[in-house]
Amino acid sequence: MTYSVEPHRPAWPQPHCRSAYQFGQALICLVIFTVTGLRQNAKGSEDRATRIAAKVSPRLKAEVAGKSLKWGAPVYMRLFKESNELELWMQGSGKNGEYVLFRNYKICYWSGTLGPKLKQGDKQSPEGFYQVNAGRMNPQSRYHLSFDLGYPNAYDRAKKRTGNYLMVHGNCVSIGCYAMGDDNIEEIYTLTSAALKNGQKNVAVHCFPFRMLKVRMIQDDVRKSPWLPFWQNLQKAYQAFEIEWRPPGVTVKNGHYVINRG
Repeated sequence: MTYSVEPHRPAWPQPHCRSAYQFGQALICLVIFTVTGLRQNAKGSEDRATRIAAKVSPRLKAEVAGKSLKWGAPVYMRLFKESNELELWMQGSGKNGEYVLFRNYKICYWSGTLGPKLKQGDKQSPEGFYQVNAGRMNPQSRYHLSFDLGYPNAYDRAKKRTGNYLMVHGNCVSIGCYAMGDDNIEEIYTLTSAALKNGQKNVAVHCFPFRMLKVRMIQDDVRKSPWLPFWQNLQKAYQAFEIEWRPPGVTVKNGHYVINRG
């Protein structure tokens, strides 16, 4: 796009007027240069996501169809720190809207220990229930592609927890994020983007310390952990999904997650 600016010129500019005029011209050029550069950078980043989608979509579409799923169907993710797994589920065509496991991805790296993130700088990957919308998708990530989990959520804010820009991204380094590696994030990002473009407003991403089976919850390291009450709260959502195979609704009340089934 070409910008044309025609400033008012005095008939007989005095020296100080010429100086002001030249400064104004330079300022206009700087603004145009900056805006053009930003647009080019944004376009380049969008092109990166588009190129990646063009590369992986044909294969993914074949695999989606092979599981009797539809391209752009709503997705849901569960992450498990202990086993380094990210599960990506897609809504099937069943009458009750049950979700089907599309793929189990290996988490390349997450930082910290089992337990929630508490504050900025603690290098802890979060646990809890998060939502990803279109505005949190980031094709400009320094780590290939990424999306923001939306930490701190309402629960975290109620607990006065701090931090920001906690992502699921490519590469294999993390200071509080979940690093998936470039190949994995290309698939995860493309499937999530397709769902959002097809009308899903928010993608639920549930981050667990481990698979919250009854047998795991009674082991000593869990029973004696200061995070046991928190994990018991998370377990309700884990169990709800395991029963209905649909992501449960989650709200926050009085500093606790409230799990709404059905």
